[in-house]
Amino acid sequence: MKVGFIGLGNMGMPMARNVLAAGHQVRAYNRTAARAHELAREGAEVASSPAEAAKDAEVVVTMLSDDAALEQVVFGPEGILEAMPAGAVHLSMSTIGVATARRAAQAHAQRGQGYVGAPVFGRPDAAAARSMWIVASGAPEHIERCRPLLEAMGAGFTDAGPDPAAAHLVKIAGNMLISAAIEAVGEAIALVRRHDVDPRLFMEVVAERVFRSPIYANYGRIALEGRFQPAGFKLRHGLKDVKLALQAGEEKALALPVASLVRDRFLTALSCGWGDDDWASIMRLNEPGATLAGRP
Repeated sequence: MKVGFIGLGNMGMPMARNVLAAGHQVRAYNRTAARAHELAREGAEVASSPAEAAKDAEVVVTMLSDDAALEQVVFGPEGILEAMPAGAVHLSMSTIGVATARRAAQAHAQRGQGYVGAPVFGRPDAAAARSMWIVASGAPEHIERCRPLLEAMGAGFTDAGPDPAAAHLVKIAGNMLISAAIEAVGEAIALVRRHDVDPRLFMEVVAERVFRSPIYANYGRIALEGRFQPAGFKLRHGLKDVKLALQAGEEKALALPVASLVRDRFLTALSCGWGDDDWASIMRLNEPGATLAGRP
């Protein structure tokens, strides 16, 4: 399959490598061109613009940081909307807002192109190991067209139905849950530490016996090891995602008090200068004097 791949960050690069390893032809674009040239050593072509990456592609994959980046790649000068052939599908794997997804899907439909929302659950190590889980939504024939790529990049995928924005909403809500779990784990570990109880013993009980949750186990390990760099997922992106959840709630007049609390924790951590650290850095706010540490 001829694939345009746009966005070679911490997640996009291992995903593109897996597409290449599955035997597909990849023409890649990244804003920092060195990343695309690195992938070229593994067999990819290098594109000088999103439009060049999309030209003649059967599927164009985007894995970008936020709504603004996606809108620029789709609608901006040298964007993919004008360059994709009729019948090609945009496989949009970024975590973006519902309104942005619907706008992109409508624009593609008007040009006889497809749009599949397909955000992923997993960190860079899961992307490299093809163990991340993908949620896909869009027209059934467009999802089917993308199936070989979805199977090349993840352990599997869930079909969330024909609404192209549905998968993005599942991802936003899922990240809201994960961020709430991070906050809860951080508070619980701080509590047992203050009472001189071994936090490793606590996490063994909670993550292995009570909840048996990989989310609790993974972020518990990060907290115990203080391993907030390099970031698997940057705190500033976590703040962006919880804001997307709040926007989606506001659209339906739905209050999300836990999401509001987590947003405030992210903002406090951002003010400490931790925006490029892992989003689990909000756990550090439970340390004595943490809100004064690291301020610019």
